[in-house]
Amino acid sequence: MWKVSTGQGITVAVVDGGFRLDHPDLVGQFLPGKDFSGIPGGVGSFKNGHGTEMSSLIAGTGKGVGGTGAYGLAPGVKILPLKINNGTAGSVVSADFLDQIGQAVNYAVDQGAKVVNISQGIAAVTASPDDVAKLDRVLASARSKGVLVVSSVGNEAKAGNLVSYPGGLPNVVGVGAIDRQGTVTDESETGPHVALVAPGAEILAACTSETEYCKSHGTSDAAALVSASAALIWSVHKDWTANQVLRVLINTASRPNGGTVRTDDAGWGAVRPRIALTDPGDPGPANVSPLPADAATPSAAPSSSGSPSAAASVVPVPVESPTEVAAGAQPKAEKSAGSGSTVPIVAGVVAGLVLVAGVVFAVVRRRRKPGARPEVTQVPPQQQPMGAVPPPPPSYQPPVPPEDNPYAR
Repeated sequence: MWKVSTGQGITVAVVDGGFRLDHPDLVGQFLPGKDFSGIPGGVGSFKNGHGTEMSSLIAGTGKGVGGTGAYGLAPGVKILPLKINNGTAGSVVSADFLDQIGQAVNYAVDQGAKVVNISQGIAAVTASPDDVAKLDRVLASARSKGVLVVSSVGNEAKAGNLVSYPGGLPNVVGVGAIDRQGTVTDESETGPHVALVAPGAEILAACTSETEYCKSHGTSDAAALVSASAALIWSVHKDWTANQVLRVLINTASRPNGGTVRTDDAGWGAVRPRIALTDPGDPGPANVSPLPADAATPSAAPSSSGSPSAAASVVPVPVESPTEVAAGAQPKAEKSAGSGSTVPIVAGVVAGLVLVAGVVFAVVRRRRKPGARPEVTQVPPQQQPMGAVPPPPPSYQPPVPPEDNPYAR
């Protein structure tokens, strides 16, 4: 893929809870950002490594540990770091959380970011309808100005499968997670708002642990890889709109269960940036969303499609298996900021890290005959409503997730 594009010339805004700006794999990758959190310390302060990990998955350069560090999928991208209070420091309520996301999105649009990655979320049933409507207007405005907003759908499939925002809102590309076998992970939330899936298990990235490298999982990671995929395509096709970039990602995705239609857990399938770059097909109309209109308005209530008894969708995977990383190493697990558990990788095995762009994405590549065009199904060009907002949430307060950051996804 990097022979065609590394994402050069594209800015991806990352909305998260702080960033380690001097990580060896990310030095030179950050643009001057902005802090919306109200927490002392600025953009470069952090409670955990979540924002650093997301930035690494998108734009890591691998320069750490003598050039054997962790690469992101689009190392030519520049990251615009936007800090919010995601619950890791001080007290935060849904109004603050959603409002800060809205401010960050507006700022990203004004700064010329093409993609906004929001690997964050709050249960829809806890959010004020007024706050949700305000954020929805911000997202609609971003879309009207040609910006692609990508968000994780959340990791609570086994805990009620409650829709979370902003991943469940209109004008957002909701992303779920798959493992290396191509199966949707049991934590990845489901529903009509899931547009795509990407790797979200055993993911390697730069982080803020003592070793500086971690293994993590969750829809947060998957969303970052979709954002990076969009950047790779946009870097080559600079005249395309957000709708066209998204349509190509959808039309070249590896379809769930070998079929031709979307499912509520895998969406239209797993992103395949290599195919999207080498054989993108027709990008379609510039001003029409590729997402069906009904995908924009999931109910805030739990979804039956998230039942543990439901069979998880599987996307085609290659015969060869990705290289196992850090075999035999048993480092102590650390809590993640919303990506499940994060395991630090000891420095001695960092040289064994595989490239996210080369091996991790092997799980979403369908084998095909040389020169053959991949089988894709064009998505009906239906206009997504700009102002549609899910109905007001019922009076229900879910239990607080047992983690230090209930908002990160």
